[in-house]
Amino acid sequence: MNAHDVFADFIQRPIDATGYLPSLEPEQLNAHPAGHPNSVAWLLWHTGREIDVQLSDLSGKPQVWEEFRDRFELGELGESVGYGHTSEQAEQIKVDDQKLLMDYVNSSVRALGEYVASLSEQDLDVVIDDRWETPVTRGVRLVSIVDDATQHIGQAAYAAGAILASR
Repeated sequence: MNAHDVFADFIQRPIDATGYLPSLEPEQLNAHPAGHPNSVAWLLWHTGREIDVQLSDLSGKPQVWEEFRDRFELGELGESVGYGHTSEQAEQIKVDDQKLLMDYVNSSVRALGEYVASLSEQDLDVVIDDRWETPVTRGVRLVSIVDDATQHIGQAAYAAGAILASR
């Protein structure tokens, strides 16, 4: 396998994981298990946003969010990524449509895959952030994006399971 083959497989993992999420009713999507401010809806929205915003920064292309913004109806808060949200802000992210959330995540992931496929292996070695002790290359940032997405979808699956088990 070359780097592109590895990335193509790795990038598919978050899409696969969303396919295993149980179907939730709107009140379940927006529930806050154990009083945690991050609902399943927030976790999925945040997953899409963190991929989308970072990809736009890397590629210089518009965010996928532009195609989804109006359907989410989250106002100004929806333009954020969720990093640093207060509990109150996180609780304001309410989305009743699980398919919309999953479509946004999957569209963001697919856009990421298309971007990676357009890169040469040398492009992966380019330093894009030298503010760290070990400068961050494009390849390292891409791994970080997919890793974050996979973790958040796993958190959403765990929270969904807790919600369904408490019925």
